[in-house]
Amino acid sequence: MSTTTITSTTPAPAPTGVINAGRTTATAARVLRQLRHDPRTIALMIVVPCVMLILLRYVFDASPRTFDNIGASLLGIFPLITMFLVTSIATLRERTSGTLERLLAMPLGKADLIAGYALAFGALAIVQSALATGLALWVLGLDVTGSAWLLLLVALLDALLGTALGLFVSAFAASEFQAVQFMPAVIFPQLLLCGLFTPRSDMHPVLTGISDVLPMSYAVDGMNQVLHHTDMTATFVRDVLIVAGCALLVLVLGAATLRRRTA
Repeated sequence: MSTTTITSTTPAPAPTGVINAGRTTATAARVLRQLRHDPRTIALMIVVPCVMLILLRYVFDASPRTFDNIGASLLGIFPLITMFLVTSIATLRERTSGTLERLLAMPLGKADLIAGYALAFGALAIVQSALATGLALWVLGLDVTGSAWLLLLVALLDALLGTALGLFVSAFAASEFQAVQFMPAVIFPQLLLCGLFTPRSDMHPVLTGISDVLPMSYAVDGMNQVLHHTDMTATFVRDVLIVAGCALLVLVLGAATLRRRTA
């Protein structure tokens, strides 16, 4: 009597726990290859923040000092917003197309996937922040007291924070339209309460308390520290650590909430 051996075709569960460097870099390389063939997305990430800074400079053409006062803050805010939009839509598109489901059926954990996306978009954030900072300082004449390197550091962390927020909210959107709708809920309140329009200490105490827990508030504070102080201050170090810590925390939450497919 012959016997038949039944082989299970169920894919092995994706690994969890420690991030695998090989799987992470492979994911990042795949994302960058895809973006290379999407010039509109690259233009949104690289060109739009620079164009917005140019418009801002000439809006205040008769008052260069006004541009100096708010230009540094917006140098961090513009990259945050664009990276949030691009990352949330790109990640959601991969889920709705079934790409995430196929990838997670392989030996690829959620942490590897999120870290790979963060690495790919982080590389673009470096280019974006460097171009915007160089344009603001050496072409548009933004006058800051502190080091240009510190300004670049805050701009880069802001872009990484936007990437992390975009990865996180993409798990809760069912369509690209819904991903864009998260912007008023996630970005606009921070924009209003970050101290860009009025000092946070002048706001209603309730709003001041809320602004104290929003990462964009510390991004703007960090830019203002570079704007007004020659050396690195303790407040600047605090602001940088908070923005970086928030970005890392949101990435962890993004890995925990990532879904294979859109219901």
